[in-house]
Amino acid sequence: MKSLYRRQFAIMAAVILAAFLLLGGAFAALSYQYIIQDKQEAMERNASYVAGFTGSYLSNGIGSSIQDSGYQLYIASLANISGSTVILAENDGEIVYASSGAGAGSLLSGVVPADCMEAISVQGGYSGRNSLGGLLNDNSFVTGVPILQSSFITGLTYQRGVVLVVSDTSTLTAMWQDLAAIFLLSAAVVLLLASGISSVTSMRQTKPLKDMAEAVRRFGQGEFGVRVEGCEGRKDEVGELAEAFNAMADSLAKSEAQRSEFIANVSHELKTPMTTIAGFADGILDGTISREKEGEALSTISSETRRLSRLVRRMLDLSRLQSAENVTAQERFDVSELLLRVLVSLEGKITGRGLDVETSLPDGSVMVWGDPDAITQVCYNLLDNAIKFAAPESVLGLGIQVKGEKAYISVRNLGETIPPEELSQIFDRFHKTDRSRSEDREGVGLGLYIVKTIINNHRETIQVTSEDGVTTFTFTLTIA
Repeated sequence: MKSLYRRQFAIMAAVILAAFLLLGGAFAALSYQYIIQDKQEAMERNASYVAGFTGSYLSNGIGSSIQDSGYQLYIASLANISGSTVILAENDGEIVYASSGAGAGSLLSGVVPADCMEAISVQGGYSGRNSLGGLLNDNSFVTGVPILQSSFITGLTYQRGVVLVVSDTSTLTAMWQDLAAIFLLSAAVVLLLASGISSVTSMRQTKPLKDMAEAVRRFGQGEFGVRVEGCEGRKDEVGELAEAFNAMADSLAKSEAQRSEFIANVSHELKTPMTTIAGFADGILDGTISREKEGEALSTISSETRRLSRLVRRMLDLSRLQSAENVTAQERFDVSELLLRVLVSLEGKITGRGLDVETSLPDGSVMVWGDPDAITQVCYNLLDNAIKFAAPESVLGLGIQVKGEKAYISVRNLGETIPPEELSQIFDRFHKTDRSRSEDREGVGLGLYIVKTIINNHRETIQVTSEDGVTTFTFTLTIA
C-alpha cells in the first residue's frame, strides 16, 4: 500500500524535476542560440569589414599586395582583437593568406572547398560549421564574404577573391556546458532542500491522520476515551479535522454513556413493579397472604401491571419520536384552542386537587405551525405534570404571549421550588426527584423527556424556571 507521504513526496519531486527540466532546457536553448547568433553576427561584420578594406587596398594582383607588412599587421591585429582567424583566398579557392595563430601555416597550402566558394560567389556569403576539407577542426564556425573591386576602365564591380573569418566554437560549447552544470547543480540542491521540507511537512500532515486511524480502530474495540492529541494549535484543515474528530468522539462517548444509563434506568423501572408483582403473586400462591387481604394484593398487582404497560407505551412513543424516519408534520392550527381542549380533558384531575385555573390568552385565534397531535401531547404532559406537583387548592396558570414571529406558551403551578441542580436535569430520561419516586407511582420519568424531544423535532425551545415555589414551563412555536 502506498502511503500518503510517499505519494505526496513522489508528486512533489516529479513536479520540481519537470519544472527544472523545462526551464533548464528553455534557458539552455535560448542562451546557446543567443551566444551563437551573436558570435555569427560579429564574424559577419568583421568579414565584411576585412573584405571592404582589402578591396580598396588592392592595387595589383591579390597575391602580391597582401604581402605588404602594414596590411598583414593590420589584419592580424583585427583578428587578435576579435579572437578569430582571417583567411584570404583567390577565386579558385587557393588560400594566399592566414592571420597568425595556431595552424595558420598549414592553411597557406590549402584550398577552400568548391561548395563553400560557390556559396560565397552565388549567394554573396556563407555561414556555418565547416572544416574546409580537413584544414580546420570540426568545431570551427566559418563566415565568408567576397572581395569586390570596381574597374577603373569599365566601372563594373567584380570579385577579386574571398575573405573567410574562422572562430573555434569549442570555447562557446565549454561555456554553455559550464552554465548547464551550474544549473543542474542548483537543481539538485533545490531538489534536496525541497525533499527535506516535503518530508517534514508530509510527516506533520500524515501523523494526525495515522492517529485518527488508530483512534477509530480503538473506538471499534470499545475504547471511547481515546482522543487525537497534538493538533490543538493547528489552524489548518488537519487541525479542523482533528477537532471535528474529537467532537465526534465526545458525542459518541456521551451517547454510549446515555445508552448505558438508559439501560440501567429501564432495568430499574422494570425491576421495581415486576418485583412487587412477583412478591404478591407468590404470597397468594403459597398462602402467606391471607384470603382477606388477597383483594388488596390483587389490586396492587393490577396497579403495577398498568404501570408496566404505561412504561412500555412511553418507551415505544419515545422510540418513534427519536426514529430517523420521524418527520414532524407542519400544519396550521390554533394553539389557543388546542390548549383549552387539553385543559378540559384534565378537568377531573384539576377538580380532584381543588385547583383554580388562571388563563392569560389572546383574544381570537393564535395560528402556529407544527404537528397538532405532537403539541397536544406536549401540552397534556406539561399540564398533567403541573397538576400532579401543584400544592392542593393552589392556582394553575396557563398563558400564551405573541412576540414577533413566535408564540410563547407557558404552564405555571404553585408548589415546592425545584432546586437549581434539579432544573438542569429535569428533561433527562427517567429523571425524578426523590419525593416523586416515593409518592408518584403513576409516573415513569419519561414525560418531560418526551416533551423536550417533540420540541426539538419542531426546532423550537423550551425553558423552565422555579422560584419562590412558582414553577413555569415555557415553550415556543412559530407563528403561521
